[in-house]
Amino acid sequence: MGGAVRDALLGIDHLDWDLATSARPEVVRKLFRRTIPVGIQFGTIGVLDANGHMHEVTTFRRDVHTDGRHAQVEFGVSLNDDLARRDFTINAIAWDPIAERLHDPFDGQGDLERALVRAVGDADARFEEDRLRALRAIRFAARFGFRIEPATWQGICRSAPHLGRLSAERVKQELEKTMEQVRRPSTALALWRESGAFGTLIPALANVPDRYLLATDALALPGPRTRPLRRSLRIAALLCALDGKAAPRVLRDLKFSNLDISTVGALVNAWRTLGPEITDRLLTGAPMPDAALRRWAAQIGRLRVSAFGRLASAMFWGADAAGEPAPSASRWRRVYRRLVTIAFRDPLDIADLAVDGDDLRRAGIPHGPMLGRVLQGLVAFVLDDPTRNVPDALTSEALRLASAKES
Repeated sequence: MGGAVRDALLGIDHLDWDLATSARPEVVRKLFRRTIPVGIQFGTIGVLDANGHMHEVTTFRRDVHTDGRHAQVEFGVSLNDDLARRDFTINAIAWDPIAERLHDPFDGQGDLERALVRAVGDADARFEEDRLRALRAIRFAARFGFRIEPATWQGICRSAPHLGRLSAERVKQELEKTMEQVRRPSTALALWRESGAFGTLIPALANVPDRYLLATDALALPGPRTRPLRRSLRIAALLCALDGKAAPRVLRDLKFSNLDISTVGALVNAWRTLGPEITDRLLTGAPMPDAALRRWAAQIGRLRVSAFGRLASAMFWGADAAGEPAPSASRWRRVYRRLVTIAFRDPLDIADLAVDGDDLRRAGIPHGPMLGRVLQGLVAFVLDDPTRNVPDALTSEALRLASAKES
């Protein structure tokens, strides 16, 4: 029932089927040999099949109380009562494998044919039961290319000021699902902005310009193996609307992992720092000397150059789609190929230098803050000209830098 039936009717593969029964949880546990009480207070029992795969079996239920995040449920109700607690008509369809017929009391099939997302019953009541449903409606509409029924849309807008009741983890999951499942996330994100969802959940994005939303559409990397990269790059494209400090703060507030904060934050910071200069050079046809590309690669980080290249392509595409000046894709590809070559060929950081701290101490530069500043100076020295990355030249420059700093 639910999403699996919906997707089957749409011809979409769906591996996760929800099973529902009139049997109460304790009866389900007695009927099957291997069970797991995954959500017994909500009527859900995990049943393990012969291959050890778990299937969730849930007792027909209805909500008796909800605070917009959690619900208390009552068992011993009918299938129609259970379907009535669903969020949208397209998700309130069940398949009876014994009778081989569909249960569709709210005309979900009709809404699938009409390409419409419509709340079951009263929209305001459904969104009061679970505030996340407002964001789910937007995601379903964007994912399937459906319209949102007017009364349901009005309910979403009225629910938006109350979305702060949602936990950060649930908002994060919904944002990630949007970035993973929707081919053109900009359609969903524009509705987040229009409904006021961004204003409540991420105020810094309340008036995010179109070009950042559209940039997410250009990052449609194919295949399940690239899904995490696609998600991270799309989130980075969205957060490029913010400054380098605000983006990590948003990620922390939404409970992203430290790895995500570091990765996405670094990409956003690199774009905010270098994007204007790169864009200007590309638009004006200004020279792109190797020294400039080495400096860019050093600021981006050798291992992030590939991701940055994809992000930059998306940002240029988004600007163009929004009707703003943007470099041509062909010119950026030429520059990007040079950037990658330089990043993996030339010295970019302290670890690439032909001398280290021990060598400089033996040359007479004392350990301490000065040594660190001299090493940074040597990095700048070789970024200008990588042929200088030889011990004699570096040692001579290090002594000069140390002398100049002392004076």
